[in-house]
Amino acid sequence: MQFSKRLDLFGEEIFAALNDRRLELEAQGMKIYNMSVGTPDFHTPDHIKEALIEAAKDDANWRYSLRDLPELLDAVCSYYQKRFQVDITPDMVMSVYGSQEGMGHLGMTLCNEGDVVLLPDPCYPVFAAGSLLGGAEPYYYPLTAEHDFLPYVKDIPSEIAHKAKYMVVSLPSNPVGSIASPGLYEEIVAFAKKYDILIIHDNAYSDIIFDGAYGGSFLSTPGAKEVGVEFFSLSKSFNVTGARISFLVGKSEVIAALRKLRSQIDFGMFLPIQKAAIAALNGPLTSVKEQCRDYEERRNALCDGLRSIGWDLPNGKGTMFVWARLPGGRMDSMNFCMELMEKAGVIVTPGASFGPHGEGYVRFALVLPPEKIREVVDAIRRSGL
Repeated sequence: MQFSKRLDLFGEEIFAALNDRRLELEAQGMKIYNMSVGTPDFHTPDHIKEALIEAAKDDANWRYSLRDLPELLDAVCSYYQKRFQVDITPDMVMSVYGSQEGMGHLGMTLCNEGDVVLLPDPCYPVFAAGSLLGGAEPYYYPLTAEHDFLPYVKDIPSEIAHKAKYMVVSLPSNPVGSIASPGLYEEIVAFAKKYDILIIHDNAYSDIIFDGAYGGSFLSTPGAKEVGVEFFSLSKSFNVTGARISFLVGKSEVIAALRKLRSQIDFGMFLPIQKAAIAALNGPLTSVKEQCRDYEERRNALCDGLRSIGWDLPNGKGTMFVWARLPGGRMDSMNFCMELMEKAGVIVTPGASFGPHGEGYVRFALVLPPEKIREVVDAIRRSGL
């Protein structure tokens, strides 16, 4: 059987390769520290679980939902005002099954064959996958240490910008851990208006930001709602990753277009999950703030520990990840990750899997408590890497 040529656009899934080797080493009795996948290990707040359980008891909630509940859209609007001081209306909101799925479908919604899109490099792989599914040609703008791993629109050639359909921005950034600097979003809005480009902002980590910085919304920038949309996720803030609760928020025409595509694919988010989302959005944020402090403690344990054994940690201002330069100037991140697993039992993600400018780095996920992270550092020290 011949399959779609679309599948040729994508390489092997890196996490699957790492996991296969992990299982082999564990079967041999080796102690493994898995810091590759960003799956939070904190518990889901009780009020969210209780809302889902109560909703699941009602037989009516097991039918097709067909749409987002009005109270869910209202809850998102209220949350944006409470959390980000941004005024939005229900026509500017729709749910998606996680930002990853949403980004893939948005590329199909916006792009035609041969369109150009602007993507950060390094970036989360679905940014590229979504544009490729839409038939677009990615142009990668580099995130470099020289510019604090932030978008630098002045370096994007004008001939490319004139062709671009949309630009993906992700701050706080997975994988590099950078956060928006003062005035950055204003520069991006001006750039978008100049070249008639839609901005797609991935805002998955606004609640995991360190050293007293504020995690906000791109849409709070003057003019942003005219030129942009934002993926807003509950996954990391409320530890509901498996429930796949995210929203696309912003320019209403884009929301309507994605909703039209989605209407051909599914019948809406499971109603008990919608009820759980409402509970999260309307509930207390105490656990979110406490969790951020815990992540910062983990960040400190990892960065201080790795620096003490000679590693270079150029960033780590936000997200649940730390971006680390390979020791000794190595530029073979996949080989390094396999070697690190073999010698230290530590699994991290190769930087090359996030794009060409990711080569020479690895990404650590902060999914272990500080005492375990100190064990990780000691294991790396003993490995000689």
